[in-house]
Amino acid sequence: MKRKLSFRGFKQDSRAISPAISTVIITSAIVVLLLSVMTFTNGFLNARMAENEFSTVKQLMQTIGLQIDDVAWTAGRTQTTRYASRFGEVNFESLALNYTVHVDTGSGYVLLANFVTGIFMFNMPVNYYSVANNYYEKIIPSANRAFVQVGTSAPVCHIFVVEKMPMKDGSFIRVVAAPSIRMLNSTITTGSETQNYVKFYLPVLAQGASPRSSQTMTLVSTSVSTNTESAVDRIKISISAPKSSLGFDLNFFDFDNVEEEIAAPSGSIIQFYVGGVTISQGLHL
Repeated sequence: MKRKLSFRGFKQDSRAISPAISTVIITSAIVVLLLSVMTFTNGFLNARMAENEFSTVKQLMQTIGLQIDDVAWTAGRTQTTRYASRFGEVNFESLALNYTVHVDTGSGYVLLANFVTGIFMFNMPVNYYSVANNYYEKIIPSANRAFVQVGTSAPVCHIFVVEKMPMKDGSFIRVVAAPSIRMLNSTITTGSETQNYVKFYLPVLAQGASPRSSQTMTLVSTSVSTNTESAVDRIKISISAPKSSLGFDLNFFDFDNVEEEIAAPSGSIIQFYVGGVTISQGLHL
């Protein structure tokens, strides 16, 4: 004998969830889902915005590197550059590189001069944008990483990207502008006499005012000086990093060599030009 089932009891069961409660549960689930989507979307958009800003800053630092070359060799010249940043800022690190120049006039190397310069960087916290620890990307020059560059179009600033952690000033991916040396050779003939010249150009950066009232960088040429030596056969230039303890060591800069030895035509005249440049942040002159 078949048993006939009735569903009337289920419809009238007082223990079932009421429509009001089920509506609250569904609404809460939708709200949680929307909040999760909004959090993910906001994080994704911020990451893309930070990445785009970092790409723009690379171009900014290239421009400032060219402006240093424009400013450094004319005392009193001034240029101001504005930039906009939401995720990072430009910082100056004084006394970060030390260049030592020796010349040989036939009896061994003697000291010609010693120059200490600062560097400036755009620092973006890695929680906004990161590639990988110990990441390094050369921007200018794109191939040769020697700190002495040859030719009239050679840069006087190395521009590169570096992400190195840990460092004492924080965890950043950085676009760095580090002063380097341009070398030019020239020959002047007067009558029957020919004289060879080897000329070097190095901008020396120093910290200016930093009120930081706006996102600007102002470059001011403060001086142009020349160190000259005659009858030179060889030149030796070495580089060191006075702030290695803070993480700004030679691995941070990643130059090809820490010393360059240059053979000059016998009896050359060496001229080493140094352009003093102050970098002020948030100041418009």
